[in-house]
Amino acid sequence: MCHNILMRRLIAVSGGVDSVVLLDNILRHGQDEVVVAHFDHGIRAESAADARFVAGLACRYNVPCVTRREELGPAASEDVARQRRYQFLFDAAARWGGRVTTAHHQDDVIETIALNLRRGTRWRGLAAMGDQRIERPLLEWTKRDIYDYALRHRLEWVEDATNQSDAYLRNQLRRQLQARLTDQQRAALGRLWHQQRQLCREIDQETLRLSPRLSSRYFWAHIPIEPARELLHREVQRLTGVSLLSAQLDRLLIAIKIGRAGTVWQPAAHVRVKLSVKSVTIKRVTR
Repeated sequence: MCHNILMRRLIAVSGGVDSVVLLDNILRHGQDEVVVAHFDHGIRAESAADARFVAGLACRYNVPCVTRREELGPAASEDVARQRRYQFLFDAAARWGGRVTTAHHQDDVIETIALNLRRGTRWRGLAAMGDQRIERPLLEWTKRDIYDYALRHRLEWVEDATNQSDAYLRNQLRRQLQARLTDQQRAALGRLWHQQRQLCREIDQETLRLSPRLSSRYFWAHIPIEPARELLHREVQRLTGVSLLSAQLDRLLIAIKIGRAGTVWQPAAHVRVKLSVKSVTIKRVTR
């Protein structure tokens, strides 16, 4: 449940049932420092109507509303749409002085775990949704809980037709998981997720402790592969905001260990690694 701690939240509201329930729940529990944020991708013909619905919702709740529309077009990938949406949310949060708050729930966690493992993120994929910049008050709620709340309080929302389209991998996985997972299996995944999140936090703390040494190639050359992989994953993420896939991480680690001085390596978009004889420099680049 949402807690009674007064803070300014920038709530991402798409107009769907999840975000409408989140907004209502926070305001119903006295969280009056709220700004509604809506990003229109320009992907669907109905998106302008969704934006008007959200603006009207904010008006009825008497809270500020900030919006942005971009013409990404129907060919835009899920990843591009997500990146642009979060860039807008973080920009808006910086302007309004609030914390980004989203309506992700337990079912979303399970779907994201499945997606991550399919993409090759190894065990870290089990620790989905670990970005500490984002508040997610509904993570203990199931989709069933959300619908129950919405119906009990007679809330209105809009339906996104793309959620039913098999053109998106997440939708395909959602249907497969709904058909196959029992309540007991969902609960077990939830417990595993909490354990992995804690393990990630411990690794992150150790990475920060070691950070003064992580620019030394000597350091990387003399630690075993598995801890080196985890440290490198976190260091790249810390410095660039990019989470490398397992294959990208393995290639980069080999390059750092045995690559020639002067080599510039770009293991993924926005990540550049430069090697000298003694040091490794990791930085984020725009292209």
